[in-house]
Amino acid sequence: MDFFKEFWLFLRVRKKYWLLPILIIVLLFGGLILLTESTAIAPFIYTLF
Repeated sequence: MDFFKEFWLFLRVRKKYWLLPILIIVLLFGGLILLTESTAIAPFIYTLF
């Protein structure tokens, strides 16, 4: 959790708020990849792309 705290402080101090949506999208895609690795959801996710 220290990483997220330091990252948030970096965003606030440097006024780099545009990085936050990029980070959220990367985390969502990472979670999606982890979920579809070996589940029955995989065929449904592939139809989205």
